[in-house]
Amino acid sequence: MTNQSSHRGTEPSGSSGKDYPDRSVLGGEIGIWSRDLNSMAAPQVREAATEIEELGYAALWFGEVLGREAFTNASLLLCATSQLVVATGIANIFVRDAWAANAAAKTLAEAYPDRFVLGLGVSHRPLVEMRGHDYRSPLSTMRTYLKGMREARFEAAQPEHDAPWLLAALGPKMLELSRDLADGANPYLVTPQHTAEAREILGEGPLLVVEQAVALTTERGEALRLARSHLSRYLKLPNYRNSWLRQGFKEEDLSGEGSERLVEGMVTWGSEGDIRERVYEHLSAGADQVCVQVVTDGPVDSLREQWRSLAPALLE
Repeated sequence: MTNQSSHRGTEPSGSSGKDYPDRSVLGGEIGIWSRDLNSMAAPQVREAATEIEELGYAALWFGEVLGREAFTNASLLLCATSQLVVATGIANIFVRDAWAANAAAKTLAEAYPDRFVLGLGVSHRPLVEMRGHDYRSPLSTMRTYLKGMREARFEAAQPEHDAPWLLAALGPKMLELSRDLADGANPYLVTPQHTAEAREILGEGPLLVVEQAVALTTERGEALRLARSHLSRYLKLPNYRNSWLRQGFKEEDLSGEGSERLVEGMVTWGSEGDIRERVYEHLSAGADQVCVQVVTDGPVDSLREQWRSLAPALLE
């Protein structure tokens, strides 16, 4: 039994000369990114995923830090829906070996054809070391991990098409690796300018999915409060700080709670139309899909209400 199955389509090859999945594997241009599902009980999670699908969003992305395990969480979401693409954003490569990740991805791709996307990333040193793992060179570790996945044995029913592999790439070298050894990239906390630069590095073929945080309020003070609350955890992580410096922000932008320039660069706010404008800047810059992350400190019902409010503007 062979390990690798073919993708359902190909795009023009990038500089690596490899073939990439058709963009239809993403389900569409607008998705939802949420870390708030971890606070919901499983029945609520299923209801939320069903509503996201019914509203017309193409995909649901989620992370893996201290909450639910990535692949079992993906299974929970996939079995609650019938068409929604579910994606890990990201599955941490330091917490499971390459064979386990390969087997999990193939299992989901076979069980839910054309509906699972594997987002992989190196996470962050504090989050890896607190679990007892050794945080090693991100680039070389990812390269070795992808090689291990491709060489892994999987002696079970094969999916018709493998799940696309997207890397949480911020810097140019990881973007190049996303192009050469994976199917594309899924940057987090980036500007439309970064999206344009990422597309230039990736070339035409690879997939590019970006996250965009939004605060659905026309009150600037409230927007800044919500955005700073959202960014507070990321301001402590070197990988994001280095990314922001590469994106043109200064050290003073990263001090304290973050400058207004940084905050408004990472979290767009305003009316549904204002938010649509920023989302479509990413698409115009070369993103294949933008996943909207609603920033709120309200209850779960408030989050779902905002998904509903944004859907007509984003999905028309």
